[in-house]
Amino acid sequence: MTAPLPVAPDETPTTGIVVDERITIPRSELAMRASRAGGAGGQHVNKTSSRIEIRWNVRTTTALDDATRARVLEKLASRLDGDGNVRVVSSEMRSQLQNRERAEQRLAELVRKALVVPKARKKTKPSRAAKEKRLDEKKRKSEKKANRRGGFD
Repeated sequence: MTAPLPVAPDETPTTGIVVDERITIPRSELAMRASRAGGAGGQHVNKTSSRIEIRWNVRTTTALDDATRARVLEKLASRLDGDGNVRVVSSEMRSQLQNRERAEQRLAELVRKALVVPKARKKTKPSRAAKEKRLDEKKRKSEKKANRRGGFD
């Protein structure tokens, strides 16, 4: 018999969902609901509640500071309901546990992507050579078209 693998401290069921090294969503803030999933699975799918829906209230969470909360609220605005809940659903697997893990991973990924701050764009100017090349090309095209117009005497 093999011994169970050691569990990292941040992966214990009581801790929460680790988004990044700074943010962990406490499991106490998550509302989980199981329901019957549709699709493939035969009779099994009709008898078991394997579909998992996770709700997390971004507005009232203690996992985020004010600046981070504002960023997440802005980025996830289209996914929030009237109360400020983000809803993630998983029903791909036949197991409720696997669906819960998938939904938690999806929620963490969603928040992780919302936290990414895009790099500021540096304004650049075209070089003098690029400007001259563009103007020369314009001049050549203009001459070509002018030559098409005239000369039919």
